[in-house]
Amino acid sequence: MLIDTHSHLFDDAFKNDLNDCINRAKENGIGKIILVGFNLKTNQQALILSKRDSIFCNTAGIHPSEASENYIDDINELEKFINENTVYAIGECGLDYYWVKDNKAIQKELFEEQIKLAIKYNLPLIVHMREAAADTYEILAKYKNKLVAILHCYSGSYEMALKFVELGFYISLGGPVTFKNAKDSKIVAEKISLDRLLIETDCPYLAPVPYRGQRNESSYVKNICEEIALIRGMKSSEIEQITTNNASKIFKL
Repeated sequence: MLIDTHSHLFDDAFKNDLNDCINRAKENGIGKIILVGFNLKTNQQALILSKRDSIFCNTAGIHPSEASENYIDDINELEKFINENTVYAIGECGLDYYWVKDNKAIQKELFEEQIKLAIKYNLPLIVHMREAAADTYEILAKYKNKLVAILHCYSGSYEMALKFVELGFYISLGGPVTFKNAKDSKIVAEKISLDRLLIETDCPYLAPVPYRGQRNESSYVKNICEEIALIRGMKSSEIEQITTNNASKIFKL
């Protein structure tokens, strides 16, 4: 069984063929799909879809692109949602300095508030990090031994990945590991400790080869598994078993 640890199958990109996507995932051996919310609307969408099919587990979070001066109100709404519904993780949340650079302080506050929720409710944290590795590490390092965190769709260096692993966290690789020019991702895939490795699609984004440039979907997590196995000189069934065991442990499946 494979587990796609980061999916947005509730996205409008799937509105015309969602059932087909779910069926393809099942046909390709995907046993669980983690539906990751990133604002109040998508948290609800992930919840609704998770009630529809047992293949899904939902999360709830607030993406850094949603950061505003009213972040405390959003955090209060998020906590209310967590209290009223089953949630398997907090996130995705984190820091993103690619799209917006002038609200770093608010992004950090929003991130830390969600870290505190993850600790309070004993839930794993799904971390988004883009052009913000140093600040992300500095914040997460304060919570060593208090938190289980996943660096989702990791694209940084192996050296930085090691620092996150030393904090006890997990590295999740997605479609870019299959890209010919993704040297850092391939090095991480080759060298990272297997007990800290996860796989994901982040669909509908970042489809792996041979679907690069097309809409991504959860069934393609199989391609990511096969690429990592090839890089490490292992059987895909071995990577499948290891990453499934890791995900099952983290999400308490």
